[in-house]
Amino acid sequence: MPSPSNTIQHKGTHHAPARSWAWLGVVPFLLFALLFLLLPTANIIVGAFRNAGGEWTLANIYQLFQPSILASYTISLKISIASALLGGVIGFAIAVAVVQGDLPRWIRAPLMTFSGVASNFAGVPLAFAFLATLGRLGLVTLLLRDWFGINLYATGFNILSFWGLTLTYLFFQIPLMILIITPALDGLKREWREAAAMLGATTTQYWLKVVFPILLPSLLGTFALLFANAFGAVATAYALTGSSLSIVPIVLFAQIRGDVLQDPHLGYALAFGMVMITLVANSIYLWMRARSERWLK
Repeated sequence: MPSPSNTIQHKGTHHAPARSWAWLGVVPFLLFALLFLLLPTANIIVGAFRNAGGEWTLANIYQLFQPSILASYTISLKISIASALLGGVIGFAIAVAVVQGDLPRWIRAPLMTFSGVASNFAGVPLAFAFLATLGRLGLVTLLLRDWFGINLYATGFNILSFWGLTLTYLFFQIPLMILIITPALDGLKREWREAAAMLGATTTQYWLKVVFPILLPSLLGTFALLFANAFGAVATAYALTGSSLSIVPIVLFAQIRGDVLQDPHLGYALAFGMVMITLVANSIYLWMRARSERWLK
């Protein structure tokens, strides 16, 4: 039988927990976020409240309320809202057709693969693709003119306009909507449809009374994400329209990269305004996503 002293000594001995090195796996991500997201954002915020002499000032923020800058924010907001709404509605309809419809199952895999690629296809290649398709000498423009006698540009359409840029943005907005909303549609339980049918609900009533209330947080959150995605897009807009459409990213690009009226600190203020708008949109998306996940568990 062990003595009390040995028992006390044994109980007082503590083994240090094994050191885990699993956290090293996220170090590259943390470094990337620090160098390319957090530090540049902090630099933008500081630069927005400093002048050329390094003194603190609110003059840069006041300049955001100039009519020309307010107009650029207005057109950016309109394009973002229009592309988010159209992309959300069309993408949702496609996702419902694939997940809930009677389409062949083999269609889903190619659609999701294409959506994953197309949602990241932007910049100069996308702008060139639309110019080659819907430009004044684009393939579709010439086909409509020569085969059907329809002069697309005589109707008022212009690829270098508000609706032209919105249409171009739909190329990546629709696939992004499909990618995000498909898991939410997969989360709809078959028992809900069966219960609604047993209670005498029609298909329309099932969608209006059951599906849409459950998916509403997901839909609103995805709209916010699509809005932020379009609002921050610059490469596609600049490559497609140049300076003919003064959206905020193009005005910002001109101020930073050497426009005649170059003012880097005004550029910082423009970027600060964009950061605030996209921060609100992404915060709404995360909040709505958390609410929808509670319903779909």
